[in-house]
Amino acid sequence: MDREFRHIVRVLDIDLEGTKGVAYALTSIKGISLRFAYAILKTVGINPEERLGFLSESDVEKIETIARNPKKYGLPDWLLNRRKDLEEGEDFHLIGSDLDLKIKADIERMKRIRSWGGYRHTYGLTVRGQKTRTTGRMGKSVGVRKRGVISRG
Repeated sequence: MDREFRHIVRVLDIDLEGTKGVAYALTSIKGISLRFAYAILKTVGINPEERLGFLSESDVEKIETIARNPKKYGLPDWLLNRRKDLEEGEDFHLIGSDLDLKIKADIERMKRIRSWGGYRHTYGLTVRGQKTRTTGRMGKSVGVRKRGVISRG
């Protein structure tokens, strides 16, 4: 059982480390979570603990086709990262730069319609309700001033 090992494997136009397990290597691709990677590998029939460098080209192509169109291969809708899209009204899964562009377009739409989230994005504030009293400070850090202590320089 002498299979050729590749240290770098190109999957979905991204170079991945061949020494990692297949499931964990796939998580390096933007838009693929560990759960989604396990679902893809179960559909293809590949052991998730196997090293990525030992996969054949046909296995890599199968992974790519399922990752690009998971609904066609019977993966459940709740695994998809773009459900009920505003423009198209259907469920699909985005990977890599497509995901980046769609997120950027969503933020621009929120800014354009002047929603609260768009306002927060515009001014560089936290959007999802985090506390801002002590964290998320930009620029030069300022210490907390103690009451009654006056420093004379």
